[in-house]
Amino acid sequence: MEIEQTSLPGIGLKHEFTTHSGRRVAVVSHRSGRRDLIIYDRSDPDRACEAIQLNDEEADALVELLGAPRIVQRLNALHSEIEGLVSIQLPVLPGSPYDGRTLGDARIRTRTGASVVAVVRGPQVNASPTPDFRFSAGDVVVVVGDDETTRAVADILTDGG
Repeated sequence: MEIEQTSLPGIGLKHEFTTHSGRRVAVVSHRSGRRDLIIYDRSDPDRACEAIQLNDEEADALVELLGAPRIVQRLNALHSEIEGLVSIQLPVLPGSPYDGRTLGDARIRTRTGASVVAVVRGPQVNASPTPDFRFSAGDVVVVVGDDETTRAVADILTDGG
């Protein structure tokens, strides 16, 4: 899929693409942080027939709804392409030394070389969590690395490693 990026001076960036069915869709990312989802008229691709303003929470929700299945698909594709790459899902159990603590506290990448690519909390997927992301019992941590590094992450989340 081809995504066109256009700089909008004084406003921000616009990313546009055409769906398989021929509809033009754009996301305008304003410098202020606001995002607009634009759907273009089928008969006139230069005329927006719908523009929806999204606040941060709404944009995050949309990303999570659309992104979670794609993360899994991309990880599965990587497995077939890169020998030795492993992705595992590790639960944060009640009593874990990291229940209530941040990803930064765990220092997973520094200590193991593995990467936390997402944390699933109920129906919500937190893709690419930042160091200030706080783990909770019941979270499922998606980790990518090799056999050794992902086992080390399991040890950290279970007993502090």
